[in-house]
Amino acid sequence: MKKIKLYTSETCNYCKQVKEELTKNDIKFEEKLIHEFKEEWQDIIMLTGLGNVPTVVFKDNILHPGRDYGHPAGLISLLKSNTKPNYSELRQTVEKLKTLNQNMVNAFQRVYSDLNEIKSKLNADGEDRITIKNK
Repeated sequence: MKKIKLYTSETCNYCKQVKEELTKNDIKFEEKLIHEFKEEWQDIIMLTGLGNVPTVVFKDNILHPGRDYGHPAGLISLLKSNTKPNYSELRQTVEKLKTLNQNMVNAFQRVYSDLNEIKSKLNADGEDRITIKNK
């Protein structure tokens, strides 16, 4: 397996967990402390819009916690199964944008539902003081 770059912070406990899991699974990595590799780290932030650690760069993929993996074992699984995609970069981008759009729609629907629930509780006395419009 190709060596990965692991961007970390010295004070990050989650980074320590990821490093332990990588070591336990014999996955070689080059640790890059974000305060020592400021320029590289800024490039990653500019590209992804995310600045959370531990961030992994592997085979031209940037993997962020919370976005691409939820726990160290999930990262290990991603790294071990990482193969060349069958689709073009353009097709992958379009599919990811469609997924992002759907996730945003779902989030706004939840917010609208929550606001209606709050409205119902506030208007429980029968007086319609609050109106929420769905545009």
